[in-house]
Amino acid sequence: MSLYQHAREGNVDRLRDALGSDSTAVRKRAVEFLGELADEDDQATIDGLLRAATNDEDAGVRGAAVDALDEIGQEALEQLLAELTGGSGSEAEWVTARKFARALEADRAELRIAAANALARLDEPSALPAIVGALSDPDPRVRLRACHACGTFADSRAVPGLVERLDDEPRVRRAAANALGAVGTDRALDPLIDLLEDPDESLRRIAAGALGNASNPKPVEPLARALGDESAIVRNAAVYSVIELLSNVPTEHSHTVRDRVVSELKAADDATVVEPLVEILTEGKQSRQRRNAAWILGRVADPASEPAVEALADALDDDDSQTAQFAATSLTNLGGPVVEDRLLDRLGTEHPDDVRAKAVFVLGQVGGQETLNRLEDLTDDESSAVRKRVFSAVSKLRAGGV
Repeated sequence: MSLYQHAREGNVDRLRDALGSDSTAVRKRAVEFLGELADEDDQATIDGLLRAATNDEDAGVRGAAVDALDEIGQEALEQLLAELTGGSGSEAEWVTARKFARALEADRAELRIAAANALARLDEPSALPAIVGALSDPDPRVRLRACHACGTFADSRAVPGLVERLDDEPRVRRAAANALGAVGTDRALDPLIDLLEDPDESLRRIAAGALGNASNPKPVEPLARALGDESAIVRNAAVYSVIELLSNVPTEHSHTVRDRVVSELKAADDATVVEPLVEILTEGKQSRQRRNAAWILGRVADPASEPAVEALADALDDDDSQTAQFAATSLTNLGGPVVEDRLLDRLGTEHPDDVRAKAVFVLGQVGGQETLNRLEDLTDDESSAVRKRVFSAVSKLRAGGV
């Protein structure tokens, strides 16, 4: 039976047995599974991981065991620190950030890894200088954990050290990029712009996902270029970030950003842009994101795009009144047969009166003879709001020569 099957069945005994395997890969995977499955009451597993963290011949297994103990909990990590230093796990001083920070200067790399993990868990601001110092540790495993810890602290003081790690080995670079995204200031995010063209797909995705937190329009054009990325996950992250930029930039920049966003998105492949915008509009949890998605769709989607039109038509019933209004405006901007057909479907009494009224309003701008015929049948509708819209729409269509 494979390690995966043992893990799926929660068989920690067999996973512990695998810690004695001759295969480095098996021991490392067993350690990772045990970190996911064990809890702080499972001392037998903790003891096995302690042995792996301190005695295994492979550095990768030792580092993974440290992470597994950290995942189990603070007490397990403290036992490791006590094991590595010869102290007592109950010593109060070991739960202080100062003690952990001192451990970052230890000769043994596993102790420095454990200390970095412990400081991230404590999230004690006074420990930040020690963590930032660990970003330059000679062991990449320590630098990796220090980057993770900086992401937890999300303190701008870590930015210079994290930027230096963007030239490190791949795992460290990704962790540094994630940490800079967590800090989220413009100073932290600016270095990520260049990563949008990095050969590493993961780095491009991290950068594209983080740049939406910027408070200035600088990332708009690079993100727009990322819409043509060969990777679908990078393209998707870029669209989400463009939406975030519209939501986050200060008012004085909003018009500039909107104009640039529309210009760049129009130049991009329609399917690349429309699919994530539709997803944001239909599944997004934040009103401001849905509003921006509704607004942009009306300016960049093809009028014949059924997914875009359907999503906008559905949004006429959005709980957020501004999103519903933007959807109506975007449907008016798009026009065309697909819009007309979808809105005619919304005229039935199974839809709420306010949705029907909005549909009538848009149809008055974009409809043809079929719309006029349908609206004339609604002049005695039970809803006064619908009747009012019908009268106005019919007058407009007749005046337009329909």
